[in-house]
Amino acid sequence: MPSSMTPTGDSRDCDLKGILLEAAGALDITLAERELSLFRLYKEELITWNRIVSLVAIKSPLDIPIKHFIDSLTALPLLPREGKRLLDIGTGAGFPGLPLKIIRPDLDLHLLEASRKKVSFLKELTRKLGLPGVTIIHERVEEVMKNSRLRESFDCVISRAAFKMPELLNMGLHFLRPGGLLAAMRGPREEGISPKTGQVFDIKGYCLEKLADFHLPITGVSRKIILYKKI
Repeated sequence: MPSSMTPTGDSRDCDLKGILLEAAGALDITLAERELSLFRLYKEELITWNRIVSLVAIKSPLDIPIKHFIDSLTALPLLPREGKRLLDIGTGAGFPGLPLKIIRPDLDLHLLEASRKKVSFLKELTRKLGLPGVTIIHERVEEVMKNSRLRESFDCVISRAAFKMPELLNMGLHFLRPGGLLAAMRGPREEGISPKTGQVFDIKGYCLEKLADFHLPITGVSRKIILYKKI
């Protein structure tokens, strides 16, 4: 790791542009000045709000650009090109939905979050980023499912380690249209689904499309994305 990227306790030491360009390049993602500017503003707002509201843990200058921004973007190749209506369940500080929206402005993005403080952050952030086509839903997912107003409304449902797999699969069945995709982003120590286990979930309305194991650029941290199609 280059010395300029050595983790310290102060995230202000981070060369955000250089790290994002290097890491995104490793994922074959091109970042123009527009995207870099939006990520810079995102980072500034996240640090400012994080002093008051607990949004994310920031222990290293690499946490925001790699652990949150780049990690979110690893799902980019898995998003449907035709279907553009995306639901991010348990989005927290906007991950992975908002980084994906920055790269894919055509997405009709819905962010579902139960925490009032995090929703306040998301509203202010999306206003400052000036991103159209973002709907923030302040509600518990169970309540949204009860009233059924968004049943089978989405081309893709995504969540980053916010729920256990059985819960997330059940949510996906509710919110996805037939043929829609569920992307479960998991960390190195969280439960994954093997192809053999995935066949069990076929009975419950899914087929396993892809199980991707990879490492994040620069940090080398292990990640997996499990992609299901609703049948």
